[in-house]
Amino acid sequence: MKALRSALVALVAAIALPGCAGTRSPAPPASAGVAAERARPAIDVPRTASQGALVIGRVAPGTRVEFAGRELGVAPDGRFVFGVARDAQGRLPLQLTSAGGTQDSLEITVTPRAWPIERIDGVPPATVTPPPAIAARIAAEQARVTDARRRDDPREDFLARFVWPVQGRISGRFGNQRVYNGSAGAPHSGMDIAAARGTPVHAPAAGVITFADPDLYLTGGTVLLDHGRGVSSNFLHLSRIDVRVGDRVEQGQVIGAVGATGRATGPHLHWGMNWFDVRIDPLLVLETPPR
Repeated sequence: MKALRSALVALVAAIALPGCAGTRSPAPPASAGVAAERARPAIDVPRTASQGALVIGRVAPGTRVEFAGRELGVAPDGRFVFGVARDAQGRLPLQLTSAGGTQDSLEITVTPRAWPIERIDGVPPATVTPPPAIAARIAAEQARVTDARRRDDPREDFLARFVWPVQGRISGRFGNQRVYNGSAGAPHSGMDIAAARGTPVHAPAAGVITFADPDLYLTGGTVLLDHGRGVSSNFLHLSRIDVRVGDRVEQGQVIGAVGATGRATGPHLHWGMNWFDVRIDPLLVLETPPR
């Protein structure tokens, strides 16, 4: 009997030891997953965010979330999204109201970035300040693009881990600014990726096409892909467009081809991203895993 008891103790010890060949740890009880889910914090929001970042947070389902005077769309699982502008500073307030009416407030500290400035002199004046007719065309075209960015679909395609639309060298970075003949131009609104003309452009995440035009004055072949909740990608200077407004596209699907249409000095893809009218840095979306 004593020998049998010793053998049983040795067997139990072997099963409990992790990493023993031919052994497995006992499975957790079925209630463990439920307990872990209940232990998840009701509020999961980053305390800091970089300029140009896309911020994804989570609150208890049914919570009302307000940011910068806008009520944010909250998914059934409590996730929401907003963008931090290039020039945002200090602390950004979030106002939360639970389903039961309890109010709370949070602050997200903005992490500043250094924005390089390039000064270029001797640029033809008409390039810096277009003549009235061209300026009117540019304004009308940009108004159409701005209108497409107002869309606020209750979709969460932006939760996917974004992929590169094309592979290539980054030839222009988000936020960099040029000063032409002493006049400051608008900061660069996206990321330029050097690639050969005709290179297929793939959707970095799924979404719905909300704008497609092959001939805008500044941006040439232009496509907007809406990822839901105000998050969108724009692809500029395309030599070919393979989608139409209203198309649903999946991640990796070809939407067009690299070109140099519009005001471009050579073939490349300009990939920009927005949260409504707030421009965000695509490189940060690529580097940040979904929450």
